[in-house]
Amino acid sequence: MTKTKITWIAGAVAAAGLALATQAVHAQSRGNVADAPIAYGADQIARTPAGLSMRGRAELTQGGNRMRADSVTAATTDSNQLTRIEASGNVYYVTPNETIRADHAVYTASNDTIILTGDVILTQGKSVMTGSRLTYNVRTETAEMGGGRVQGVFYPQGSN
Repeated sequence: MTKTKITWIAGAVAAAGLALATQAVHAQSRGNVADAPIAYGADQIARTPAGLSMRGRAELTQGGNRMRADSVTAATTDSNQLTRIEASGNVYYVTPNETIRADHAVYTASNDTIILTGDVILTQGKSVMTGSRLTYNVRTETAEMGGGRVQGVFYPQGSN
């Protein structure tokens, strides 16, 4: 399992070519994205007793981050506070620096965490990391890839 700042690609370290680990790097501060308003859109939107259901090119944007999927369900409290978002089918979570692709994603508002599962692909620039489960914290911009074998190709900063 790999724990790292989401800017994990900034440095890959190989010890005698036998082990591969990522170097934690402090991400540039972009303000607190988790506190920004959320805009949404889809081909079809329905209000449900539990929140909102979106189908067909469903998309949510918050700050500079965007989530899109075939379908998205957002759960809210009685006072319309967002508690959970579940996305499925061709899920993409895009930040100004990274793109994450998965089959399924669940965002939990109480801890600002997105758990992406299925065929997960995390890219930053030319560098790529793959696995079956990625936990990403929107507030801290940290990520943990696991759920089986994790693989990646890392390009050091400044390489072409």
